[in-house]
Amino acid sequence: MQIDDADRRMLRHLQADPAISTAELAERAGLAPATCWRRLEKLRAAGVLKGVQAVIDWARLGYAVRVSLRVTIDKTDPRAFDEIIAAAREVPEVTEIQTFLGRVDLRLDILARDMAHYQELFRTRILTLPHIADLEALVHVADIKTDEALPL
Repeated sequence: MQIDDADRRMLRHLQADPAISTAELAERAGLAPATCWRRLEKLRAAGVLKGVQAVIDWARLGYAVRVSLRVTIDKTDPRAFDEIIAAAREVPEVTEIQTFLGRVDLRLDILARDMAHYQELFRTRILTLPHIADLEALVHVADIKTDEALPL
């Protein structure tokens, strides 16, 4: 989909304030509210705008440990990727699953209340995932940059 300057202005304002009302967005982007609404609908239909989500500070809700697991899969079984991904999706504490090309095949992000909770998850839910050849755990220490916005 081709976007023009008006779309870029709208997207810049949405990145800065995802909860902005359509009327306020129209005003900031220099558009009529009806035009802004139609453009938003086109961006949604084209898949450019996937939605608006709440960003939760999990540490404030008692989930103090974040771990990123780098997983290398035993690829001798052609169903390995599908099976490990399906099994990982069943673990509620796995908040993100990404696939890669290279030495690491998957990355699983895990939230746990504390290290004891993580250890229990690791032993009972992670190590039982199928087709794991190797794991590397990276324990999160601090967020340095989490902004997903890009210049438009």
